[in-house]
Amino acid sequence: MARTSTAFRCTECGWSTAKWVGRCAECQQWGTVVEAAAPTGITRTVKAAAIAPSQAARPIAHIEVAATSHRPSGIGEFDRVLGGGIVAGAAILLSGEPGVGKSTLLLEVAARVAASGRRVLYVSAEESAAQVRLRAGRTGALHDELYLAAEADLATVLGQIDEVAPELLIVDSVQTVASSLVDGLPGQPSQVREVASTLIRVAKERDLPLLLVGHVTKDGTIAGPRLLEHLVDVVCHFEGDRQTALRFVRALKNRFGPTDEVGCFEMTGDGIAEVPDPSGLFLSRSRTAVSGTCVTVALEGRRALPVEVQALVVATKAPQPRRVVNGVDPSRVAMILAVLERRAGLKALGEHDVYVSTVGGVRLVEPGADLAIAVAIASAMRDRAVPHELAAFGEISLAGEVRPVAAATQRATEARRLGYTAILDVEAGSVRAAVERAMLAAKGSRERELDAAF
Repeated sequence: MARTSTAFRCTECGWSTAKWVGRCAECQQWGTVVEAAAPTGITRTVKAAAIAPSQAARPIAHIEVAATSHRPSGIGEFDRVLGGGIVAGAAILLSGEPGVGKSTLLLEVAARVAASGRRVLYVSAEESAAQVRLRAGRTGALHDELYLAAEADLATVLGQIDEVAPELLIVDSVQTVASSLVDGLPGQPSQVREVASTLIRVAKERDLPLLLVGHVTKDGTIAGPRLLEHLVDVVCHFEGDRQTALRFVRALKNRFGPTDEVGCFEMTGDGIAEVPDPSGLFLSRSRTAVSGTCVTVALEGRRALPVEVQALVVATKAPQPRRVVNGVDPSRVAMILAVLERRAGLKALGEHDVYVSTVGGVRLVEPGADLAIAVAIASAMRDRAVPHELAAFGEISLAGEVRPVAAATQRATEARRLGYTAILDVEAGSVRAAVERAMLAAKGSRERELDAAF
């Protein structure tokens, strides 16, 4: 008698195994391995269907794109990330940590679109209609063309779409809407897949722009099946620190525009506000030069932002000096300290505690900030204040060389536009020469201050 084997398959990545396991060995997700349908051995053939005249294939140059062009949402920073606006029939997924402001941002988008004369349907599956109305009254997002429905059933949501006939649909969130055609609780992979695919199909058929809110897991990734990111056209991530008011919107996937744009927002008591020029958010308000500070020009998408790096060096007698960083990569700071001690002549760094931080809560992840970090540490070590007119950007190698960074011309142009006349970059050659030039500039600035005082 032949043995029959039952296969189990992961609903996230498709990995299969002969026996059930609680965790997928491929994508490391828990609870996604389910029993797969056993093959029956029956071969089925698919017959060709008749093509309607409206569905006939046409030359690509004859297809009109005027109806699917970008339409502004009324929020310039959000349109920048999307590539110019919202495309008709596009499915946009906005993810972010709880409490970061996703609902506030989308409610503001809904109000701006409704104010332009287009009807908007906002479906809230997490909050009641009274709660959303209270927030809308506080942020000034009340408009006659903005319709609100508090529904968590997919069939009811589809009925609301037929009744309202909106030009923009917002669902907050896709993990809390359930379909009666699929077994399981809301938020499970099968439910999320069914709800998302149905809403996206309706959006494509009616050229209806769709904005979906997605939850995130503990490690910061989008919750639900990985198929969800492939179904939508645009994936945006809303990020920010709860201790600061600054928020960023980044495009992780965009079929209608670039994926390197960043939108800046600020959370206020009246809602969320755009920050078209965030240059002053990452600089300190001190008018006098202080040792241990240096300004770099970071690249966020296509936007160059000046960011101030601060360092504090304190003598210690502990056998293991402390290395505390905030807003920068700890491993890069450790490497820069080793290069400064070995290549730039700062021999006593091993006997000091070093603290490095950025202003405004911004996080620097690119290597272009290496030179500014090194200059700030050297300034704090020698207690010489770098002048306000100096900006530094460049990557530091283990050999002590200053290497070029991407978009160096754009960084230098933005620095000069903001008044930074002295620039340290790849032309310095080595980190030792760059530090010495910064210290000479600090000495000259100090002498000019003393002459002005007397």
